Parts: sequence; C-alpha cells; structure tokens
Amino acid sequence: MVELLRTTVGDLLDEVALRFPDREALIDIPAGRRFSYREFLEIVNRSAKGFLKLGIKKGEHLALWTPNLTEAIITEFAAAKIGAVLMSVDTNAQPQQLEYLLRQSDSRTLIMSEGTAGTEHIEIIRRLCPEVDTSEPGKLNCRALPELRRIIAISDRTHPGMMTWQEILQAGHDVPDALLSERQNSCSEDDCVTLLYTSGTTGAPKGVMSTHFGIINTTLAAAENQKLTQSDRLCLSVPLSHMFGCICVTLAGVVKGAAIVIPSETFAPRKVLEAIAGESCTTIYGSPAAFIALMEDPEYGKFDLGSLRTGIMGGAQCPLEVMKRVTEEMGAREIVIGYGQTEASSWITMTRPDDPLELRVSTVGRPLPNVEVKLIDPLSGHEVPTGAVGEICAKGFNMKGYYKMPAATANAIDSEGWLHTGDLGTMDKEGYVRTTGRLKEVIVRGAETIYPAEIEEVLFSHPKISNVQAFGVPGKPTGEDVAVWIKLEEGTSAAEEEILQYCRERLPETHLPRYIKFVTGFPMTLLGKVQKFRMREIAIQEYGLE
Repeated sequence: MVELLRTTVGDLLDEVALRFPDREALIDIPAGRRFSYREFLEIVNRSAKGFLKLGIKKGEHLALWTPNLTEAIITEFAAAKIGAVLMSVDTNAQPQQLEYLLRQSDSRTLIMSEGTAGTEHIEIIRRLCPEVDTSEPGKLNCRALPELRRIIAISDRTHPGMMTWQEILQAGHDVPDALLSERQNSCSEDDCVTLLYTSGTTGAPKGVMSTHFGIINTTLAAAENQKLTQSDRLCLSVPLSHMFGCICVTLAGVVKGAAIVIPSETFAPRKVLEAIAGESCTTIYGSPAAFIALMEDPEYGKFDLGSLRTGIMGGAQCPLEVMKRVTEEMGAREIVIGYGQTEASSWITMTRPDDPLELRVSTVGRPLPNVEVKLIDPLSGHEVPTGAVGEICAKGFNMKGYYKMPAATANAIDSEGWLHTGDLGTMDKEGYVRTTGRLKEVIVRGAETIYPAEIEEVLFSHPKISNVQAFGVPGKPTGEDVAVWIKLEEGTSAAEEEILQYCRERLPETHLPRYIKFVTGFPMTLLGKVQKFRMREIAIQEYGLE
C-alpha cells in the first residue's frame, strides 16, 4: 500500500527542490529554456509573489488559457503556493466556450497566451470584453464577465488593459519572502487547488473541484506504479489544459523529481518523436489515437526511441496490434493502461508494468492503492456479480464536488461517498476491470442491450481496420440501430459488404451494424477521446433519422 502524503502542492515542490536542486526539472524545447529544480522553484516563487502583489486572494479562481508553455507550468505551482484555484481553458476554446468557463467559474484573473494558428486569444478576449481597450490594467469592468478583473498576457508585446507576464515577475521582486511563506503556510491539504472542467463528451462542461490531497495521492500511486524515479524524463505530449497534462504528467514528474520535457506547444507527432530521441525521454503519454499518429508519421522509422521505458495510455480502448507496436517497436515495454476521471482526481484503475500484454489491452487494470471500486446495477443500485456488466463506482480521492452545481454533485457522488462514473464495465475475480462503454452510449435494440465495445472488439481484429467506433442511432421499430465508423489501415480498401460479412461470422444478428461509414478520423476532444455524441448527431443528419 502506497503511504498517503498529507501535504500541499506548494510544500511538495519545496521538498522536492531541496532533495534534487541540480536535477533538470523542465526542458521547454520550442522556447529553448531549461530549468533545474532550484531554478524552477525560484521562478515559481517569484511568480507567486507577483500574484500576491496583484492582490490575488486565497481561494480566488485564476484562469489559464495557453498551449503547453513553461509559463503555464509555473502558474500551476505558483497559484497553488498562494492558495489560488487554477481553472484551465482548452487552447482552442472559441468565444462561447471561453465565456461560459470564465463566467461559470467566477474567475477574477485570466492568464493567457497570444494564441495559436487559428485561435487568436487576444482578439477573442477583446471581442468578448471590448471594455479592455479602455480599462486600466488590473481594473477591468467587463459587462459579459462581471467577476473578471485582471488579464495577464504572455507576450512580448503590450496590449491595452492587460498586464504582461514579465511585469508580474518584476512585481514579485518587491514582495518579502515572509509574505509568501505566510500565505503558503495558511494552505491546507484539504483546500481546493484545481477547478478543471469535464471534457464535454456529454453535455455542458462541469467544474470539478479537486484538493491538494486528492491530486497528490492519485498521482503518487500512479507514479509508483510506473516505477518513476528522479532519473526519468517525461515527454509532455498531452495538453496542460486537462488533468492528463497538468496532473497526471506534470505533477507526476515533480512528485518524483523527474524531468518534464515540452516537445511542442500543441500535439505535433514529429516534434514528439524528435523530443524523445533528442532528450532521451523515458516515458510517453496519450490516447491510442495519439500513439497511432506517432507511428504513422512518415519519418517515424528514422528516430531512435530506445530510451523509452514506460508511460500511460488512456482515454479509449487500445487495439492489441497498437500495443504490440508501442511495446516492441517504440520500446515502451512497461507502458500501462489507465482509466480515470477528473472527478476522481485522475486515475481510478491501472494495469501493472508486469501484466501480460493481453491484460494490458483487454482491461484497464485494477484499482490503485487506497481506491475502492465496485460495479452496480444502474437501476437497482445493487452490486452486480463478478463478471456481470455494471456501472463503475469509485471511492478514494474523489472531488469536493462540481462548482455551483449541487444537484449534479449529488447525482455523481452518493451519500456513502461513491463516485458514479457513468461508465459501464465488468470486474473479474482478480479485480481487473474491463470497460464496455458509457451508460449514455449503450445501444438499446428492442429488449437487447448492446455495448459498443462488443462490436468494436470484433472489428478491431479485422486486418484492414486501424480504428473503429460503434454507436447507436434512432431506428424503427427496434428502438436503435447500430452504426459504425471505420478507419482503414493506410493503403487498404474495403467494401461495406466485406465488413458486414465479417460481422455476420462473429456477432449475433442483433449486433450487426445497419450503417457503415469509412472515415479518415473521428471527432475528438483535445485528449484524444472520441466524441460519440457528435458522431451520432452527424449520422442522424446524414441518414435523415429522427
């Protein structure tokens, strides 16, 4: 059993920097910057003092809207040190999304980059808050966002009504160390430290309030499971705007005193491969789709990836052939599969590095230390027998709740503290969990309940199929019909009848797809999670269904 840490994120960084002052903490390849743990702590403290000078209070919500930048990681730890609550926004957020998140979260400070190609952050915020052009920096009075007072631009240019990142660092020079220590010492392990929003694969995003205790201890358990040490070098190939990036990778690196390598501001397969080879990265993270993208890069075979050892694949089912290539070709022989939710402070279950390959693709592993898992009948609430399908429920390091959504919180966490994930799965007698889909994505065909994973597992075994997603669409008189979207292996072709015959030989009649579509990709979240609700919407429109 992993011993629980009762500390805060700020105190954790202090302790790690004291133990490993000269080890590399952060390597930002695009910016050409490198920090030892001593240097990283220094700039975090200076930023934290700059935030204090601005008047950011304990418990105040601080929004971060950037791609993977050094400043984003600095902000994460600086905010934790002063007791502010970090709220992250997707890099590609459009005005409506940005307004919803900033308004719903009551964020008073926004730290933002100038944006990336196609997403001009400065222009978006000016359209949303035109008052910024005539406001004194730090005294914004925005009609659309009444709580927002400060905008800090990570930019070499100055913008009306906004402060620059360098001005914050400069302001930190004048703040006594004792003032920062006083604020940091007032923070508790049970305080909320992050307000991360659900990905929106179903419905409006909800703000998940996580504590220092929760995110530190799930991260520690996952890091121990990966056998991470201060000698590891973690390739940050997932977005910092989600828990996978800012907690599961970044905090895991800090927990163990390992190095974090930023290959690019946004996911770019070639840059990730270059970073692994050039910086001797030992770990790699992402969804199966991200690993497939790496291996489909035209230059993939030219890179020496021999330094890779481990990492975590999560967010979707992993085909056996993909896992074989990751472990054998890429060399990440100890890579594990993880299953979790933001509401659970990240990971719930995980396979072990020494699990057989078949277990690492057919299951999402066993519960992490100090985490309990049970499967229940969604209708009766009673636990289901071993091997039967039920809703996955978890208890251990769950969120404090959804911000300003008490009804949704009560619906997600019951009176006994169990988180109802909305995911369906089975558990065997050894405790290994297999996911079968989302409760909302179950296909109901007459009296038959069909789990999309049952169809996907069969089609994944077809030699021409690279990826496949099954989902339900309205059908008469059966209730719902099965639709599948298929991505073929490069250079191959297939006809609908060929796929249908393959299914007939391996699936019951009720599970046969009525609609088959060949695609080059799937609608995804930034983390590589397939948005089946979008596929369903598109299919309903394409086929003229009600």
